[in-house]
Amino acid sequence: MKNKVFLTRTLHDFALKELKKKYQIEIHTGKIPIPKTKLRSKIKEADGLICFPYDKIDKEVIDCAKNLKVISTYSVGFDHIDTEYAKEKKIRVGYTPEVLTDATADLAFSLLLDVSRRVSEGDRIIRDGRWKEIFGAFDYVGVDLQEKIIGILGLGRIGSTLAKRAKAFDMKITYHNRNHVSKTREKSLNAKYVSFEKLITESDFISIHVPHTKETDQLFNMKILKKMKKTAFLINTSRGKVINEKDLVAALKKKTIAGAGLDVFETEPINKKHPFVNLPNIVLAPHIGSSTKETRIKMAEITVENLDLGMKGKKPIYSVGY
Repeated sequence: MKNKVFLTRTLHDFALKELKKKYQIEIHTGKIPIPKTKLRSKIKEADGLICFPYDKIDKEVIDCAKNLKVISTYSVGFDHIDTEYAKEKKIRVGYTPEVLTDATADLAFSLLLDVSRRVSEGDRIIRDGRWKEIFGAFDYVGVDLQEKIIGILGLGRIGSTLAKRAKAFDMKITYHNRNHVSKTREKSLNAKYVSFEKLITESDFISIHVPHTKETDQLFNMKILKKMKKTAFLINTSRGKVINEKDLVAALKKKTIAGAGLDVFETEPINKKHPFVNLPNIVLAPHIGSSTKETRIKMAEITVENLDLGMKGKKPIYSVGY
């Protein structure tokens, strides 16, 4: 009899075809993310689990599993999984980093360009019928990127790839990490290490590329936002909870900072009643950092391969903990 694999959402046809060759699969349909009661019920007999962001795979869920060998998440993040407890239970955990590096860096730079040149704001003006006359010398101006300082918080894979984009636009690149990257990498990216304080106070653009941890939770609060230049822009494609949204709304309203571009939010999805929606100086994207056809296909391939390896008792290609 084939091993059982449960999917909390569907995958590409080619991935499902591969899975069906080897496993007895069941796919959740209905409310997203999957209700916890249903997940607890379905995981009881599963040998493998394919999950997605916002499926909370905590101790309570893991304890319901009798035969679970592997959790393969279709995401670069794994903070929705209790990886330490999974390790205790000898359950492999696989995830899909690296393949979405370019797509996420591209989106971060898209948000930066959009908010600095007020593209989406202009789109709304036209669609709302508010473009009544040709703009003059001082009307509706954005800012140039050349010679502006971009401060990258987290010069990992995505941060480094963003730096390449910024370098092509003749921006000055600074970064802050827990540790310096190699001199070779700094030189190739033309990036300069600075303290967190200096990155906050001197950058014209700050792009966030850090995980959500106890240390980064609500990191960008009013205290930090007030230290930024009034002309600065904040870009976030990492995790929503790194920013205190109430404080950011207040900062944007008071022009404490010039603007923001966000792909992630404290609670998702957000709706038209969210205070961000009526602010002109913010660009909003619906968590689409990895949303390119090519990237999503690669993620599906890795998700299936991670599952296969875990089912065989081997380490996934990209493994967490065990």
